[in-house]
Amino acid sequence: MSVAGEYKRLIWKRISFGIFLIFLLILLSALALGLGAYQMSIAELFRAILDGNPVLWNVRIPRIITAIFVGASLAIAGAVMQCILKNPLASPFTLGISQGAAFGAAIAIVYFGAGQMHRVGEALTIFNPYVVPIFAFSGSLISAFVILALAKLRDLSPEAIVLAGVAMSALFQAGVMLIQYFATDVQVASIVFWTFGDVARARWIEIYLIIAVFALCFIYFFYRRWDYNSLLAGDETAISLGVKPQRIRLEGMLLSSFLTAVCVSFTGIIGFIGLVAPHIVRLTIGGDYRFLIPSTALVGALVLLASDTVGRTVISPVIIPVGIITSIVGAPMFIYLLLRGGKSVRG
Repeated sequence: MSVAGEYKRLIWKRISFGIFLIFLLILLSALALGLGAYQMSIAELFRAILDGNPVLWNVRIPRIITAIFVGASLAIAGAVMQCILKNPLASPFTLGISQGAAFGAAIAIVYFGAGQMHRVGEALTIFNPYVVPIFAFSGSLISAFVILALAKLRDLSPEAIVLAGVAMSALFQAGVMLIQYFATDVQVASIVFWTFGDVARARWIEIYLIIAVFALCFIYFFYRRWDYNSLLAGDETAISLGVKPQRIRLEGMLLSSFLTAVCVSFTGIIGFIGLVAPHIVRLTIGGDYRFLIPSTALVGALVLLASDTVGRTVISPVIIPVGIITSIVGAPMFIYLLLRGGKSVRG
């Protein structure tokens, strides 16, 4: 086969993979609509959608949409972070974003009386629902901005940025433990529950915000796809092609951090999506960011939606927070990816 024929075959393979992921996501979304504490047949499902069934429109549909866009957001943020930091183990939480969010949420719960919650069936009721996300969002951005400022002022290398993120994570973890030490049992339980991660917390107004931020960041990341490809070849090669590596890194870290902070502030800490999803795509279709970014978004959406569906149904009517499921599934999956595709995971 000629070089041109081989290239066309490779492109078609990558496009076909994306089409397959879209089909799979639609199928899984339909399945998730019918499953839960109140299971519905296909006929009942269509009738319930047309009739405006509150279980669907107020609980399951918002939950499914949140899982799709939060999973996609964390996945593309992870893919970009792994490129700009030159670290295959980078994720949206490399800069201490999740720990900063937990610290902000802990302050809101203990000192502002927010965050107490309880479930009714499949629904989740939150008292003072906007106080915790605001503090969590602020805490997550503090860590990101401190590291971005250091990177800008001191011209830190990608390796130094990762180490600075580890230091910020440890600092915020210590802060959370200190707050918990002086908190009541109920407040400690609320903090711990918030850190589990749960896509049922977001309401329609928060969902619109998540979708809007995802759309803007996705457009930017996809616009920079050729720049990310050039960074894979090294900074000197990128500079020779007219790319400014330092600017691309700062912008990528800023938008990845902002995208992650928005998601985490409304859903809590959901791990491994941004770490595993990009590697699944790389092992399947390679590391070309023209296809890696959209395919990673779809894989992230699939993984989080599947995890949430399992959490809702495995011991129904008890619902397991999706953050627990992603950690249980994500850790062995990542070990498997390391063993199966060492070269891809190493970059």
